[in-house]
Amino acid sequence: MSFGLERCFLFDAVEDSYPITEVSGCIPETLRGTHYVNGPARFRRGDFQYKHWLDGDGMICALRFGPEGAHFTNRFIQTRKLLDEDAAGRFLYRGFGTAFAGDQLRGRVMLEPPVNVSVYPFAGSLLAFGEQTLPYELDPVTLETRGEYDFHGKLNHLSPFAAHAKLDPASGHMLNFGISYAADHPVVNVYEFDAKGHQIRRRRHPLRYPHSNHDFGVTSNHVVFFLSPLLMDFGRFWGGVSVMESLCWQPDLGSRLLVSERESREPAFEVAAGQGYCLHLINCFEEGRRLIVDILELESPVYPEYQPIPDLFATVSPCRPTRYVVDLNTKSLIERRALDYDRSPDFPAIDTRLSGLPYDDFWMLGISAAGQPGRKFFDQLAHGSWSRGGVEDIYQAEPGCYLGGEPIYVEGSVIIQRINAHENKAEALIFDAAHVAKGPIAVLSLRHMIHPGFHASFASAA
Repeated sequence: MSFGLERCFLFDAVEDSYPITEVSGCIPETLRGTHYVNGPARFRRGDFQYKHWLDGDGMICALRFGPEGAHFTNRFIQTRKLLDEDAAGRFLYRGFGTAFAGDQLRGRVMLEPPVNVSVYPFAGSLLAFGEQTLPYELDPVTLETRGEYDFHGKLNHLSPFAAHAKLDPASGHMLNFGISYAADHPVVNVYEFDAKGHQIRRRRHPLRYPHSNHDFGVTSNHVVFFLSPLLMDFGRFWGGVSVMESLCWQPDLGSRLLVSERESREPAFEVAAGQGYCLHLINCFEEGRRLIVDILELESPVYPEYQPIPDLFATVSPCRPTRYVVDLNTKSLIERRALDYDRSPDFPAIDTRLSGLPYDDFWMLGISAAGQPGRKFFDQLAHGSWSRGGVEDIYQAEPGCYLGGEPIYVEGSVIIQRINAHENKAEALIFDAAHVAKGPIAVLSLRHMIHPGFHASFASAA
């Protein structure tokens, strides 16, 4: 059983802002800008405790690098949920994995979201995302909450909008999706906004089933979804149970790749893709008329492994980086290739300048004890390469130390969080991206504990 996981989750987060004075090693001179991480950071109020990792209130951590050194700031996102519950002194709203007597929904139909999944610099501001909801706009420096961001009035609080937006490095456009869970005709909406946040287009593609999808892929010409047979039953949800209890895994239905052209109004097409589950894509790109879709593929959904806090990942299934190749002319699958690394990896990241383009290297978090019973957590930073055919460059954290936050590549470096449960402290780690197994080249000690984050981003200094 992993040591001290309760120390990673069951504490009261402290908001603060300060220069980091305790640094071992050397911060690369090429790091100039701000590293942002979003993640859930409150799991109990009084005697009540959430069950699921996705339930906690969103908190942004910002690590700013400049000529004067490093500076850390963290703040809760002032969502409607947080403000109402702060005023009441107790939890009021149903969580992703926690339902309770008298819990509330937004408009009686959807979760009041904690906005705890991702964060992106965009259109001169900073946007924090949750599932199926508008993002929140924050001040990029102070992290003060400015309010919901509706893309110049094109969306509203009922618009389906996912937490995994994509930024096109060529145009600066933001793309995202959202699933409308109509009873008989579920639809995936695909949105595209210009670099100033104005909507360029919105496409709607019918789905066979009400898929629960967290991520998607974007190339210069296409959008891609890996549709796993994890289905949402809103009848059960509206009957009073959590989202977690409303999801149904039906592997006999099989998984499919849904491919659509970004600009054309031609119908999307589907390609059968086995029976696996995909929470996150690594990247996708085109080579002539071949579409390459790289994902992290599990044998079964991972959401059940996010509970109960703090006993996470007790029975997590194997997961491997897997490449699918689709012939766009014949609309058929011509290759599937899985790498050997099976330590249940997650939070894959690449050099974002290559998003939607040909690339080779990627980084992700792994669990060394995957396959063994009992609670466990991410304790490996793994560096993979498709051309070298595997994952051989692996950093292993010390026992009792855990890793958090999507690894972010910046100018030859990779940044992640480390939480030391033995010493009850948190750190930011900087690695040489090409040699993570050698350990961090710089360790920045924080004054307070932080919760392990989800998705991260980096805004380079102007």
